[in-house]
Amino acid sequence: MSSATNIHPIFHRILQRTDKEQLLNQTARVIWLTGLSGSGKSTIAEGLEKKLYKNDFLTQILDGDNIRTGINKNLGFSELDRLENIRRIAEVSKLFLNCGIITVNSFVSPTNDVRELAKEIIGEKDFVEIFINCPLEICEQRDVKGLYAKARKGEIKDFTGISAPFEAPVAPSLEIKSNELSIEESIESIFSFILPLITKK
Repeated sequence: MSSATNIHPIFHRILQRTDKEQLLNQTARVIWLTGLSGSGKSTIAEGLEKKLYKNDFLTQILDGDNIRTGINKNLGFSELDRLENIRRIAEVSKLFLNCGIITVNSFVSPTNDVRELAKEIIGEKDFVEIFINCPLEICEQRDVKGLYAKARKGEIKDFTGISAPFEAPVAPSLEIKSNELSIEESIESIFSFILPLITKK
């Protein structure tokens, strides 16, 4: 007997997303920040969460390094593992979405295929893709984690931008040129853009 025949989901019997959104007085969305390492994703995500909190929105940050120390700590950086990494993140994001919570995701998510997978799982309406666009040379100059230097020396394999590709989003919901804007300006631009999407109507 297939194990699938023993699975009986109860989604229809539990409180629905609309119930949670009513309680929280907000509309849940997944704000997905994508960009190269060093582009400013995590810093912007942290600032955005604080601004949302000050404006009475309940949020949860999902960040690449944090996720890889927990739920995805068994995954590497091969193409298949990267895909599984994003699949799990998208499924977790969907759980928060169904709880009425605004999720701010900060992941390199380097290819159109992996971001499309995330969008399919989360749902196109609820997936807000924000491209944190910063030239590779600027990211390398910042290199706050020393990752680019290690990648250039061959100490890190499959590193996005050096030995693995990064595909810029074709039609992101919003593009932030983080080498031209300050962190505060970047946060304000994203907040202004998403505010109509997360405000309870």
